[in-house]
Amino acid sequence: MALQWLILTYVVAAEAALALLLTLPSPKLLKNRLVSLISLILQPALFIVPFAGFQLLDIYWKNEHRLSCNSEICTAAERDRYEKSVYKAQRNVILCTTACLLYWSIHRICKYHKEIEKLEEVEKRYKNE
Repeated sequence: MALQWLILTYVVAAEAALALLLTLPSPKLLKNRLVSLISLILQPALFIVPFAGFQLLDIYWKNEHRLSCNSEICTAAERDRYEKSVYKAQRNVILCTTACLLYWSIHRICKYHKEIEKLEEVEKRYKNE
């Protein structure tokens, strides 16, 4: 596994942990602080979207220019190597899309939570009047 895929794997694992933390029930004060902290982290973490997009383009280019092994001349070892590279490419595509989807879901969860906070403040003001 190359370095970029290792980095992407760790980022996906961290995003999954953050998504889990955001969706677990917790006290309101803790949830508010957690959402504000994660919202601060999301801005610099946006690099993952173009990084994953570039990796997807790289996979596409390699797939278009890959030597195919579909003739009778190919040996079993060549065919296995070809199939292994196809499986790795499929795994990496899933990894890239998961990274983008997890980033988007964390962003939306934080945004919804902030909107709920604003609505609760408006409701408190109306109740106090």
